[in-house]
Amino acid sequence: MSRSLRHGALAATALVFSIATLSACGAGNNAQTLQVRPDNAATAVDGIKIQNLNVITQPDHEAEGPAVITATLFNDTTKREVLEKITLPGGNATVKLQPAKGKGPLVLPAGGRLVLGGKNNASAVIENGRQVGADGSVQNVAFTFSETGDIELGASVVPATSFFEKFGPSTLPTPKPTPSGDASATPGAESGSPSASGEPSAPADGSATPSDEASASE
Repeated sequence: MSRSLRHGALAATALVFSIATLSACGAGNNAQTLQVRPDNAATAVDGIKIQNLNVITQPDHEAEGPAVITATLFNDTTKREVLEKITLPGGNATVKLQPAKGKGPLVLPAGGRLVLGGKNNASAVIENGRQVGADGSVQNVAFTFSETGDIELGASVVPATSFFEKFGPSTLPTPKPTPSGDASATPGAESGSPSASGEPSAPADGSATPSDEASASE
């Protein structure tokens, strides 16, 4: 075989191998479910990987309400990790962590992953969404793990629209209307109801009450 033909065969083999490798990577860790976007913040420290990090605010920039933090956390170590807290450095915003089911810590198992945000996943809610940066800005987010410690990186601040709609918070519900009715009517307004003295009042039709009949018979 000539040298040019050998080079062509090697190049074709390399291309096939690259495509197969990318296909295998895309199928791992349920890539479609993770929906990792390459333009989102990501980092790796000591076997802990954070991908697809965003801070998602209310869909309407004028609405008040919570914001949420979304991310996918990977633990490539042999030790179980616990996500102890998430903070926003430089501010006093409170981030409330909630597991996917019930109560307890957010566990990142050895060799496993933890998804924050979205249906049936754990959540990280910033109670006052106005305490994060404006949409389009970058908000620093610090994750504190039981073994690895703190990992801090910047997250894009985006509204809960388009791709992020199903991962973000909803607008606050409108207040329930108060019951409309005539509250002036009070119990005991019917004819023949007891008066303030404890005795029955005279019926509206002028008929005798039991006490009147007793007086007439004496």
